Amino acid sequence: PGSKMAAENLPSEFDVVILGTGLPESIIAAACSRIGQRVLHVDRRTYYAGNWASFTFSGLLSWIEDYKQDGHSTVEVKEWRDKLQEGEEAILLNPVDKAISNVEVFCYASEESEDEEKEESPPQISQTPAEPEQGEDHLTTREDHPSETLDNIDPQPQLQAKEQGEPVEEHTATNNSDAVPTEPLETPEAEQTKPTPSQLQDTEEGKRKPITYSKILKEGRRFNIDLVSKLLYSRGALVDLLIKSNVSRYAEFKNVTRILTYQNGKVQQVPCSRADVFASKQLTVVEKRMLMKFLTFCMDYEQHPEEYLDFKDRSFSEFLKTKKLTENLQHFVLHSIAMASEADSTTEGLKSTQHFLQCLGRYGNTPFLFPLYGLGEIPQCFCRMCAVFGGIYCLRHSVQCLVVDKESGRCKAVIDTHGQRISCNHFIVEDGYVADEQRKSVEYRQISRAVLITDRSLLKADSDQQISLISVPPLEAGQTAVRVIELCSSAMTSMQGTYLVHLTCQSSGTAKEDLTPVVSRLFKEYENAEENEDSEEEKPAVLWALYFNMRDSSEVERSYYDLPSNVHVCSGPAAALGSDHSVRLAESIFQQLFPDEEFCPPAPNPEDIIYDGDGGQAEGAGFGDHQEPEASNPAEGAVSMECKPPKSEESVDPNVDSEDPPQETTAETETPAPYSQVLPAASDPSATK
Repeated sequence: PGSKMAAENLPSEFDVVILGTGLPESIIAAACSRIGQRVLHVDRRTYYAGNWASFTFSGLLSWIEDYKQDGHSTVEVKEWRDKLQEGEEAILLNPVDKAISNVEVFCYASEESEDEEKEESPPQISQTPAEPEQGEDHLTTREDHPSETLDNIDPQPQLQAKEQGEPVEEHTATNNSDAVPTEPLETPEAEQTKPTPSQLQDTEEGKRKPITYSKILKEGRRFNIDLVSKLLYSRGALVDLLIKSNVSRYAEFKNVTRILTYQNGKVQQVPCSRADVFASKQLTVVEKRMLMKFLTFCMDYEQHPEEYLDFKDRSFSEFLKTKKLTENLQHFVLHSIAMASEADSTTEGLKSTQHFLQCLGRYGNTPFLFPLYGLGEIPQCFCRMCAVFGGIYCLRHSVQCLVVDKESGRCKAVIDTHGQRISCNHFIVEDGYVADEQRKSVEYRQISRAVLITDRSLLKADSDQQISLISVPPLEAGQTAVRVIELCSSAMTSMQGTYLVHLTCQSSGTAKEDLTPVVSRLFKEYENAEENEDSEEEKPAVLWALYFNMRDSSEVERSYYDLPSNVHVCSGPAAALGSDHSVRLAESIFQQLFPDEEFCPPAPNPEDIIYDGDGGQAEGAGFGDHQEPEASNPAEGAVSMECKPPKSEESVDPNVDSEDPPQETTAETETPAPYSQVLPAASDPSATK
């Protein structure tokens, strides 16, 4: 399965041809291949996932250079007109992706080489009162151990194969930096002299060496930078699909550890679960009861229509003002739990709040998961499933035109960039490949994106390994809210000692114009960090920044495209936090193609497969039960998705009548599994050269 062959020797007939390897296209490819359809999946890019991709730092720089060249491919295109027969016509596809615009890059870190820095900087001597215990290695920095190298701190051999979003066969991360520290046995004297974690972190930050641009380049493979910034709702459509299809075995996930908000000029943590509410020191006892009462109502608000029907046509923010909630609580609910705007209706706000609460506790203390190595891993997981069941993959390979039968008006074949005619029954295409001539005056919305590399977290905590979701309300009237996701190094998205920060909002101008006000409120420029250290010591410093706009085609309906009926268009990434739209779109297109087939049924277990011959397991049959890897040490704290239907009736109930110590419940297990099992790759999709 997952044939590897020269692009010139492709079969001349497929059931389904798919152009583009974004999330919805990859899901459709997996679903079609799973039911036995012959699938050809191609992409003109040199990497998987399209505009959903994750890049190493050098890969991202290459992506920026491609944008400067207007995305023109260097692949030689062969003539196609002689492949048309009588009674046929061609529909040309777009050779250039115009989804990205207004790319701007800023570097604030020193561009001096590390050798020059060593000559100028005198050696630093650690003077901490006590050496950190073994269980507290998550608080140490690499400067504490100058003799250690990148390899012996955090060996990641599989990352060497991942330059520009290429699939990684096995994720066997060995980063233990987010491990829960054990409590060492100490004498009373040691307890008096040992610094607290926050004091230790402050001491280390004070002696931290400057991070140079050359160091970022040198450790660029440590970065996995997403073009799209999203999280997975633990009870969302994508997680349910990953579990149902058994595709979850190909990836690992970490819990988002905290929900933050920006209020009154400060970043603060939002209590959203039972445990958070009653452990919060920023809420009074009265506020805790008020919040719990309101969240309890939201869990089954449909059963109490008299509470909200009068506000059905009014905004959710107006409704909150009538519920005896303080301004502080209204802010938390509106911007961080419902994640609604001032204009969203009461029904929309209640539905969003309910969904947030239903997702609590399934895998952790927040509703969200993040895939290790970046969101670009998810499309690749579905591509792997497609390849396992026989799908053929070709990167750096595209389709020039569709061959349409004039009489029936259906697409009967495609002609690729090698001039080969390939017959197909169905054609799936990413929106970016559709030529302007086939669009009917479509006006697209835009998404403003920023990617920052910073030197510290937005909010200090006992552990520096935090994955945080921060909501920033509109700073001024007429502006939109900004969503910020901050990723630590144990998410396998940045080098040790740095954080990767993603900012996203609906566009009103260029990304730089839209997001600079928020960036300037939350961060400072690294080159000015020393000058402003006294006045802005709490602000992280920006080492490097990228701004760009991305087209949002999620609202464009099928009727806006002038294409044959058996050609289906997949939209690009939407601005929403979750990926439910892409999953629903993929399922909808699949049901149109094969209305009598099940969408992404579970992959069979090895013991259920009957092989020809002597009954031995065929080579490459790697889609089976969870198996204990022989020489694997997955990242500590990763989440395992059990391959069974979610138990919706066991969702967390926030109702509490007393301030007894809260007992957090989960839908699957009492505590999240320590890590996920990773199967050996059966047959990875790979580019055909």
